[in-house]
Amino acid sequence: MTPSKLNSTDSHGNGEASLPCSQPDNGFSDSLTLFHSEKSVQELLQQTPIQHTDDHLIEFSEALRTVAKALKQAAEGKAFAQAEAAEWKRRFELERAQNQQLEHKGKSPGDCNGDINAQRMENSTNQPMLRNEANEQSENCCTNGLCSHEILHDGETDSHAKAVQNKMMRKASFKLSWWCKGDISDQHKHDIVSFERGNITAAGRSSKQISLKWESNPQTVLVMTKPNSTTIQILCAEMIRWMKEHKKLNIYVEPRVMGELLSESSYFNFVQTWKDEKEILSLHTKVDLVVTLGGDGTVLWAASMFKGPVPPIVSFSLGSLGFMTPFHSEQYRDCLDSILKGPISITLRHRMQCHVIRDAAKNEYETEEPILVLNEVTIDRGISSFLANLECYCDNSFVTRVQGDGLILSTTSGSTAYSLGAGGSMVHPQVPGILFTPICPHSLSFRPLILPEHVTIRVQVPFNSRSPAWASFDGKDRKQLAAGDALVCSMAPWPVPTACQIDSTNDFLRSIHDGLHWNLRKTQSVDGPQDL
Repeated sequence: MTPSKLNSTDSHGNGEASLPCSQPDNGFSDSLTLFHSEKSVQELLQQTPIQHTDDHLIEFSEALRTVAKALKQAAEGKAFAQAEAAEWKRRFELERAQNQQLEHKGKSPGDCNGDINAQRMENSTNQPMLRNEANEQSENCCTNGLCSHEILHDGETDSHAKAVQNKMMRKASFKLSWWCKGDISDQHKHDIVSFERGNITAAGRSSKQISLKWESNPQTVLVMTKPNSTTIQILCAEMIRWMKEHKKLNIYVEPRVMGELLSESSYFNFVQTWKDEKEILSLHTKVDLVVTLGGDGTVLWAASMFKGPVPPIVSFSLGSLGFMTPFHSEQYRDCLDSILKGPISITLRHRMQCHVIRDAAKNEYETEEPILVLNEVTIDRGISSFLANLECYCDNSFVTRVQGDGLILSTTSGSTAYSLGAGGSMVHPQVPGILFTPICPHSLSFRPLILPEHVTIRVQVPFNSRSPAWASFDGKDRKQLAAGDALVCSMAPWPVPTACQIDSTNDFLRSIHDGLHWNLRKTQSVDGPQDL
């Protein structure tokens, strides 16, 4: 069969393959063209007599059938897509018309939900409609927008409608649960994400900055100072006198500071202190505010005094760097007056809770007294000349084996301390996380990690270690870890609230600019060569 025969066959038929189609209003011209082409191929196969059958004719006949099938599938697919597009266009125009009507009448969108649904039902006979296959009784659950369980369905009864019905689309429903140590809880689901209507979205924060507002006036202040500084002793006496005479506050100080004040003058007999460890444990029930005079080390010392909840800390910078000391001592009167009135912006600095578990212990509950750290816990090789050998686990999953000088587990507040010197990243203090930073690892590929705050990290000295390891907590309380001993660290439930001069982010950026001279560089000259 030659192309000339094909042309003659088309002329003897109905001529549908060559007739021009007028452009209809609904935008289906391309679909009708495909449909007529497929019909012409079918008629061609029926009308063309096959008298002299040979291999070439059979192959050509099969090719025509394949083309006819492809044209039919293309027509059905395009009709389905155009029907869906027409439905979405109709819905958009309907919603826009309703919104314009609301603007003129001054009605709220919730008052017209019934009108919108009524108009949708009236147009359901001529337009594609949405039906809920999973739960028909909840068809009104989404008056504004589409729910995850709605499906697209064509109400027509021709062959194209049947094709659409066979290709109905449906979004699966689901539920999120929070699993932690064998327990399933939905307690914090709305604090983290929202998954209504089958869509996962991050929960919006009500505030970018945490603010503290006094419901009653503060009555008691604890003053803690850096030792062995004459300048700080003079400032401490002056500040205590001012708070007593002008603010009528009860003052607590350390026993060392109490002795220094009384040696200066008997005027300070009203100042109170504690006598033993038992009184220190109950200190958080008496103190409303903590004032520190010194550097970051003084803030660490003040935080270590509280084994549970910590009162807000106002720290005055009298040290060298001052990442946690935003206030200047020269303006202490104005600062304290503003803070005592409130409200004040605060930074919640997370602490880690550390347990040392000895190999001789019968179970993990037979541990030593827990230690709270605000900056970091360091596990190193100490004075040994051998590499530290540490096995690390995260929620019982093996992380890695540290072979080097040691390992730093740091809070985000401590990210600008020892961890930074070991190559760790600087992290905003309100980011909840644990920094996993190796110290001089004997590996080129050992990079620092930042783990989420809810994990529990276990660092164990293996039995084949050549030497014991040593653990220090915020630079003090050094403990030896023998073979088989382990250190278990997790986030403590009691953060340290520190007052901000402006806000948390501003104070953090100012501290790394002023303290570390972060990215300090001379500006490039503007009179050099330029791209034109």
